[in-house]
Amino acid sequence: MEAAILILTLLFVAFVVLGVYVSVKAIGAAKRGVERTVTQARRTVEETTLRAKSYGQGGVVGELAQLRLSLRTSMRATQDALQAGAAEDASLSESLGLFQRLSVHGHELDDELKRLEREPDRATVASLLPGLRERTERVTHSAESLRWAARDRARKFAEDDLDALSTQIDVEAGALRHWSEEEAPGGAVGSQAARGASASWPEAGDEAVREQTWPEAGAGAGAGAEGGPEDGAGPGAESQPQAITARDPRQQTAYPWQKTARPETTN
Repeated sequence: MEAAILILTLLFVAFVVLGVYVSVKAIGAAKRGVERTVTQARRTVEETTLRAKSYGQGGVVGELAQLRLSLRTSMRATQDALQAGAAEDASLSESLGLFQRLSVHGHELDDELKRLEREPDRATVASLLPGLRERTERVTHSAESLRWAARDRARKFAEDDLDALSTQIDVEAGALRHWSEEEAPGGAVGSQAARGASASWPEAGDEAVREQTWPEAGAGAGAGAEGGPEDGAGPGAESQPQAITARDPRQQTAYPWQKTARPETTN
């Protein structure tokens, strides 16, 4: 009984600790979300105010607002590009470190421009504008160099990957069409014609015909009987053609499957 009570107590304590931990994490996430939203809203308001000042007001105030707007837009675009690229390319981590160092100078310049907006001595601010403009151009130029270098690197990697993929697809497509290389036009017809020529019978008058001709019935005996007189006939007898003796229908061998010839009748 005591063991069961102890187990239930431990489970209760574990659930309470887990609930407190989850609550703290949820509150922290909500707080960070609220801070991010507030920061983004404040940034949007500031940028809208700077645009209104740069377009609506002239003179020193308008130029200071234009410098701040140009600086903030360039730095934010570079930060987004490097952070997005660093998640896929680890080589951009060094570039991201350089941008963080550049951001320190950018924040200092933005704070100085913001203070000069509230400066009542416009003549002094006007005398400082050339130097401020040069610093702003140097910072924005460095930020743009990092941003375009990261974009060019990502585009180059994408093109190389696309070229390699196209090559692999061409090889695979050629392997799938292997029959088009093996079968040449007219190859099947030529092979059939060659097989037909090799299996055809030789023409009449060839030596192969004389060798493959089957002897007729009674021709062997007749040749043996007439061989004696013709052997001494001389060379002139060999050049003369020999007559072919016709078969005697009465001496033909009858087979069981042959029909008996019926005599012809006249009406």
